[in-house]
Amino acid sequence: MKRFLYLFTLLLFACSEPHFLTDEGYRARVHEQFEKRKIQAKGRNEQLFSVFDKPIDTKHREALEFLYAYMPLCDLADYDGEFYLSQVKAAFAARDFFPWGKTVPEEIFRHFVLVHRVNNENLDTSRIVFFNELKDRIKGMSMSEAALEVNHWCHEKVTYRGTDGRTSAPLALVRTSWGRCGEESTFTAAAMRAVGIPARQCYTPRWAHTDDNHAWVEVWIDGQWRYLGACEPEAELDVAWFTGPAKRAMMVHTNVFGRYGGPEEKNLETPLYSKINLLANYAATRIVGVKVIDAQSKAVEGAAVKFCVYNYAEFYPVAEAFTDADGQASIISGKGDLLIHANKDGLYGYAKSAADDEEITVTLNKQNGSIYEDKTEIVPPAEQKISELPADKIAANARRLTCEDSMRNAYMKTFLDAEQAKERIDKIFNDEALKKAASGYLENAQGNWPEILNFISKHSSEPLLMPFLGALSKKDLRDTPTEYLDDHINAKYEANEDFSDDFTARYILSPRIGTELIRPWRSFFTSDVAANRDAESIIAFIKKNIKIDDSENYYNCPLSPRGAYELLTANRYSRNILFVAMCRSAGVAARLEPATGKPQYFKNQWLDATFENQKATSPKGKILFNSSKSNILKPEYSIHFSLARFENGDFKTLDLENDKRLKSFPCETDLDTGYYRLITGTRANDGSVTIDMQCFTLTSDETKNLTITMPAPEGKLQVLGIIDMNTVVTLSDGSRKPLKDFSAGKGLMLCFADPDREPTKHVLQDLPANRAELDEWGGGILFLVPSDKLSPGFEASVFKNLPTRTSWGVDNERELLNAASATLQLDFKNNFPLTLFLTNAGGVVYISEGYRIGIGGDIVKTIRTIER
Repeated sequence: MKRFLYLFTLLLFACSEPHFLTDEGYRARVHEQFEKRKIQAKGRNEQLFSVFDKPIDTKHREALEFLYAYMPLCDLADYDGEFYLSQVKAAFAARDFFPWGKTVPEEIFRHFVLVHRVNNENLDTSRIVFFNELKDRIKGMSMSEAALEVNHWCHEKVTYRGTDGRTSAPLALVRTSWGRCGEESTFTAAAMRAVGIPARQCYTPRWAHTDDNHAWVEVWIDGQWRYLGACEPEAELDVAWFTGPAKRAMMVHTNVFGRYGGPEEKNLETPLYSKINLLANYAATRIVGVKVIDAQSKAVEGAAVKFCVYNYAEFYPVAEAFTDADGQASIISGKGDLLIHANKDGLYGYAKSAADDEEITVTLNKQNGSIYEDKTEIVPPAEQKISELPADKIAANARRLTCEDSMRNAYMKTFLDAEQAKERIDKIFNDEALKKAASGYLENAQGNWPEILNFISKHSSEPLLMPFLGALSKKDLRDTPTEYLDDHINAKYEANEDFSDDFTARYILSPRIGTELIRPWRSFFTSDVAANRDAESIIAFIKKNIKIDDSENYYNCPLSPRGAYELLTANRYSRNILFVAMCRSAGVAARLEPATGKPQYFKNQWLDATFENQKATSPKGKILFNSSKSNILKPEYSIHFSLARFENGDFKTLDLENDKRLKSFPCETDLDTGYYRLITGTRANDGSVTIDMQCFTLTSDETKNLTITMPAPEGKLQVLGIIDMNTVVTLSDGSRKPLKDFSAGKGLMLCFADPDREPTKHVLQDLPANRAELDEWGGGILFLVPSDKLSPGFEASVFKNLPTRTSWGVDNERELLNAASATLQLDFKNNFPLTLFLTNAGGVVYISEGYRIGIGGDIVKTIRTIER
């Protein structure tokens, strides 16, 4: 009888209410995919699909089916139907509340408002929270005015600071008040969608003219997509500090949830999502054509082609494709160089596509074990001039930013400083070492400090408490609730006297495994998988029961261990996290190997968990690195050189950036045997990079000697202009000094800075890596903030470990900046920072304008060249 009433209710809704998915064919395809997902997610049937057993009106039901049909695996694994229904209702509520809601086309609303996920963030109820906080603030505004105002609200809440690769949920970011650009743009897009403004996160996957990448937001306003800097509000749309860099990009793209029929070029289209190419919105473009042939010059169909820029000492693919029957593939990219890598059936080849090439040919004439050396130069698109807003608009916006900084800083002052953290910890511990360690963790917890203080208080007698907290990341401390940590430290396990406390805490007790959100999975596994008490049994269980699907978790947000276990489906990375979690729950030490990410367990030694029939232990060889005496500065891994191992037809870069063994030369590291590629590159001031490549094999028990020699770009340093070293500047304490007093007879790094903008913050975060070399040099470093950019909310003390001789000052009325721009023939306005290196005589031999990664290293190279 209940079933009959339910079906009758559905029929009434269907007859009386309009469809959300108005196209009948599209609606049928969504429903078909939804039914497939019901079968796929049967392990979580109750959690996900019981919500459909109650009356839901037609538009909400169809919207919910759309989300279920196309959501990535992580969303099927880790959230429930009531959560998704609340997201759907909130999206329609925003559409109905704001006048622009009725102007947004169904397709735009479906893909860029309704969808609960922006990228790889952890999901939360921010849509509802943000709507309630913003609705009255933007009521009565036009759509464009509202978008600008929402971004100002975002700036009140969040500012830029670099952090790790796990993307915090929007509400967690509010609690912290800062994040990297990927988090800021996720947060801002979520805020826009919360008020019914279509929004999408845009990425340049890697820059061509400098290292790193960037993400921002596009908003759909009155029929057009416009861009803005996330949490970096300007006076108008389509204005941002990255406007200039974006004109030099080789790719800008975004992922679109679901089957999308928009007009943009698609770099990739799958049954669940598309990756669309937005580069033409920002930069001049060209068609990059590739033809792949074999050694007999025959076209190769089905070859995998990667279109790569040089970034962080590796060739990073900004797009991928497969060749057609004629061996051809193409993408739309920028007017710079790309390295094209192609492979099929164990053979590979590569070639450079220069800015004026229409089509290049790649011959598959190399294979695993091919020994060779090569040299190339990659040139990015040329720098372009950008227009500026009127000065009065810039000034008015700057006043707003100052006010917003003050609001955010007032909140951040509720975080505990070192003294306040110590006061609270002193009430818990008597031991000074414990006090010091615990105070540090409490200070690092920032807005989450009450949760961490509660956790420390509850477990103060636990001998492994400090090692346990030490195994967490700083971001974990900032966004993990007490009860989640309780679940792990309360674990019962058989102690091994051969293990140190740090080892036990890090590889058995710790909930931190990879880049997943910490969740309370341990008690579930301890009770539910008691039969699997050793690594071999866990491996057998996973191989038998967990289906691997590397295509459907397309946002690359890891499934939680429990979610993967219940869903019985996971991508390989999430499968590996599940293995480690199950092992640790059983008291077995386990980890993801830092360089390769392989899942491993400890049994007298670290052994690989074998899911694809490989050997549990791989034979090893050794690499001994030396630095050439000709190098101007000490090479850094992932900045100046990298190693990649050949796997499945391509080279996969090893993650050795944090390997302490590679911080000084000579140094050595143990690696699996195999076929490797060493890349060494030197970037010039114009963004071009000279690259040396060396491919070699590493055999069992072999010690391979590699000398890192940084290639020298053609050309020498030139004096680009002269600045009078007798010019007097005003320091932050009000005192005045001439420039020559800062140089100490050795030279001066002079940086004109806008401290409220991300590019300047990158410089401040880059310099600590070169502190030792810059301190040894002994010259001066001076940051001058133009008076119109001076914000009362800025505190230089936030940036730690700057070189010893760093000073801060104010450039009143841009007097020195204007003089420097004139002598250097720069049409400089607001593309901060402007970083110069001045010789002791005032000769400018280095210029960097705007966003650039690695300025500290550039300055050291300049110094070394001068010293020679």
